Amino acid sequence: MKKHFESGDSGYEVGDLLGLGSQSVRKNYYPALQDRLDELERERNRYKWLFENALHGIFQANLRGGILACNPAMARLCGYASPEQLITSVYRLREQLFCRVAEFDAIRLELLNEGSLSARETCFHRADNSPVYVAVTLLRRPDLGPEVVEAFVADITERVQARTRLEQLNAELEKRVEERTAALQQVNADLRYQIEEREKAEHELVIAVEAAKEANRSKDKYLAAASHDLLQPLNAARLMVSALDDSNLPRQESHMVKQATRALDGAEELLADLLDISKLDQQAMKPDAVCICLDEQLSGLAGEFEAVAGNAGLDFRVRLAPVMVKTDLHMLTRILRNLLSNAFRYTFEGGVLMGLRPRGNEVRIEIWDTGVGIERDKLNEIFMEFHQLPLADQGGRQGVGLGLAIVERMAKVLGCRIEVQSRIGRGSVFAITLPRVYPSAQQQQACPEPVLNAVASFAGQTVLVMDNEPAVLESMQILLERWGCRVFPAKSEVAALELLDNMEQPPAAILADYHLDQGIRGSDAVHRIRQCVGKKIPAAIITADRSDATLALLRNEKLPVLNKPVKPNRLRALLNSLLA
Repeated sequence: MKKHFESGDSGYEVGDLLGLGSQSVRKNYYPALQDRLDELERERNRYKWLFENALHGIFQANLRGGILACNPAMARLCGYASPEQLITSVYRLREQLFCRVAEFDAIRLELLNEGSLSARETCFHRADNSPVYVAVTLLRRPDLGPEVVEAFVADITERVQARTRLEQLNAELEKRVEERTAALQQVNADLRYQIEEREKAEHELVIAVEAAKEANRSKDKYLAAASHDLLQPLNAARLMVSALDDSNLPRQESHMVKQATRALDGAEELLADLLDISKLDQQAMKPDAVCICLDEQLSGLAGEFEAVAGNAGLDFRVRLAPVMVKTDLHMLTRILRNLLSNAFRYTFEGGVLMGLRPRGNEVRIEIWDTGVGIERDKLNEIFMEFHQLPLADQGGRQGVGLGLAIVERMAKVLGCRIEVQSRIGRGSVFAITLPRVYPSAQQQQACPEPVLNAVASFAGQTVLVMDNEPAVLESMQILLERWGCRVFPAKSEVAALELLDNMEQPPAAILADYHLDQGIRGSDAVHRIRQCVGKKIPAAIITADRSDATLALLRNEKLPVLNKPVKPNRLRALLNSLLA
């Protein structure tokens, strides 16, 4: 045994230490052991290479001391040139590596209790004392010491900074959202206030509109009532003045009568214009379109202005052609009457021409005059309310400038075109264009040729006059008697029927007021008188009621209408048509 231990130069050999002392054992076991040792060496080198070249930091440390070992990545992460420098510098892990001591104490306690922790985010001190944010995984190694740990460290500074920036952006966004929300709430509050104010204003406006409508209705009622009350005495005055005008008066008195006639004409036209413009403003004037023989109606209208032309010393010519149109007769007559009145008012020499020209499916009514003319830049202004041209004749009647405004508005209601052309000092032409209708055989029979022959004289013609106004009844009787008529005046239907009993034969014509006493209408009185005598006596209604309903009713009853105050020339033309 001693020789065996001394046989070697160097004492015990590896085989001896491993229990392989004999030659045969060394030959059998040494190659396998060598292979195992080589494999362990290769494994050790591989782990060493991974340890030294790892991207994340790896270190071994004592929780009560400092770092025991670390890889280069850990040194770089903490800002040191080498692992040795980091190991030398950090000998107190708690104060020198961790930025927050309280956090280190919590980690240490958790390691002692649990044995490990994973991916804990914390903050380490760098060599320059700046912080570096890391995610550290710690494993306790009690086999190496009671508080020895191994750690794997990843740098998460960029992630923390990105998260911090995101939190800042979120905070800024929340702040902006709060500011925008506050601004929106303020805007909403302002909007609600504006809506409340607008609703309040709209409510007040509705109240104001209703008040205005009520005021307009009251105005219309007042105008209707006032017009009837005003037109009655005005009608009596006109008839009296007309009777005086037909008398042989001295020159001065005759001049005064003519002046009174002009004043009455002005008052009548002003009142009629105010009533019409009020209806047009309220859109209360609705057209009642019927088929009419236009030439016949224009012939009757021309008869009214023959006396006007004669008194003014002007020539008045009419050119008509048989044609039919469908329109509101009352409104069309009002338009043409206003145009003719203006033509005579502004013409001092020469004359006026009213012509009718069929053009395809349209009919054009033209009124020419040789008057003062209108400047071109004034042609649009003449249709404005209360606008009129200055009248050179100081004795002429001016009016208030509503005639052409009424013409334009009535033309719009009828759907007609109004045109005007004029030359200063040469005269003007006003034209209104209406759609033409072509009558059936039945309508042609109902539209006879106009009666051209007038009654030569009213002498001996009996006329029954009914009116509940004594002044109107008296003035009408005086005027008709001056024309040669035998007049039978009656204040009521009963009085008229009593007169019929004392008459040798029925009257040649009846002129009745529309509104009689006790709510009796003149049209009904005419109907009962006709029944009593058994004959359809020619009759007409004279009224101050200009409402559309009344005119439509009388039109349906085929009774001609003459509005108060009555102009003598219109009364003469009406009576002439009844007696003819």
